[in-house]
Amino acid sequence: MADLFDNSPSRAAQAPRPLADRLRPATLADVIGQDKVLGPDGPLGAMLAAGTMSSLILWGPPGVGKTTIARLLADATDLHFVQISAIFTGVPDLRKVFEAARIRRENGQGTLLFVDEIHRFNKAQQDGFLPHMEDGTILLVGATTENPSFELNAALLSRAQVIVLERLSLAHLERLAQRAEQASGRALPLTGEAREALLEMADGDGRALLNLIEQVMAWNLDAALDTEALTKRLMRRAAKYDKTGDEHYNLISALHKSVRGSDPDAALYWLARMLEGGEDPRFLARRITRMANEDIGLADPQAQGICLEAWQIYERLGSPEGELALAQAVVYLALAPKSNAVYAAFKGAQALARKTGSTSPPAHILNAPTALMKDQGYGAGYAYDHDAENGFSGQNYFPEGVKRPVLYAPPERGFERELGKRLAYFARLRAKRQGG
Repeated sequence: MADLFDNSPSRAAQAPRPLADRLRPATLADVIGQDKVLGPDGPLGAMLAAGTMSSLILWGPPGVGKTTIARLLADATDLHFVQISAIFTGVPDLRKVFEAARIRRENGQGTLLFVDEIHRFNKAQQDGFLPHMEDGTILLVGATTENPSFELNAALLSRAQVIVLERLSLAHLERLAQRAEQASGRALPLTGEAREALLEMADGDGRALLNLIEQVMAWNLDAALDTEALTKRLMRRAAKYDKTGDEHYNLISALHKSVRGSDPDAALYWLARMLEGGEDPRFLARRITRMANEDIGLADPQAQGICLEAWQIYERLGSPEGELALAQAVVYLALAPKSNAVYAAFKGAQALARKTGSTSPPAHILNAPTALMKDQGYGAGYAYDHDAENGFSGQNYFPEGVKRPVLYAPPERGFERELGKRLAYFARLRAKRQGG
């Protein structure tokens, strides 16, 4: 029954194996690029040294060793390794896996259950793991490319430690390439620049790199290829970008913070990354306009108008011509004076509104269209500002009993420097009128 899910040796293992499979590390020490978690001071290294292993969620991009690490953890802890994929496994299959693990446990053998793409399981399926984790039937190791905070149940996360695996750097990929060359018994037929281009094509994915290397090795070339010749033969791997997943939010965050940090070069880079990844330019136009309101505000009142114009230009021209208008708006925002004073003031006003509830406005600023309302004091004592000296009465407009707050505090930047002067002017007049 459990044979369907076991990855034990079989006759299939005698078939030709891809390079990525042949170079799969035999020990945790052989794993490249994850020293932060596997080293003596890392979470997994510390667990293994202490001889205590908890259930885990391995979170990281493709091709960084999640499956390999799970296999090697089973070897290191003498647990039976069982691998399933959330994509192909239903509830009946899970029941069989749990029953096999229970029988195994009764016979003195523990089970490390590796669940690839665990975020694909729905809430009910995820809940199904809990009793078997709690009674020790399985040690769960889940793998996901998505943020566990959003994709996994709180109950499951509370019973497992999240281990973050990192994208492989060019240095890590070079070590992997050297390992492949040793296994193949020959060097890659590439110039130095072409070799670097090959590593970049992998985009931090070790499995993708080994697949590319296997293609290059199969060409049996007499002379080394340069970068131009290599790129004619191989297509660059598409950049990892999921318009509804982590990368979507990570990249828009990077764009927003680059604009806020007044770095037009970085802002253009992240804008280009998102467009290259297939992001909807209309989404970007909307978010860029949001940036103008949140981070520039009245420090440069033209900013949101420029964003709206760029949005309209894109709607008229479409891609790719209209994308230049979005790029111009991004550069303008990055170099504009920054202020979140209105944003912060509005947040403060919302908090004060929630706190004061349904408190009525002061009677003197209420209209009195009926005699009854006049008798109730509506509008009594209202000072018409246009009739006051300097066009300013200085009356109180907050509810009775609500101490006047200071919500809007413009910085000494851009146009808000002038607004600050106006605020100070009205504050002096208000103090003078109220004092008089």
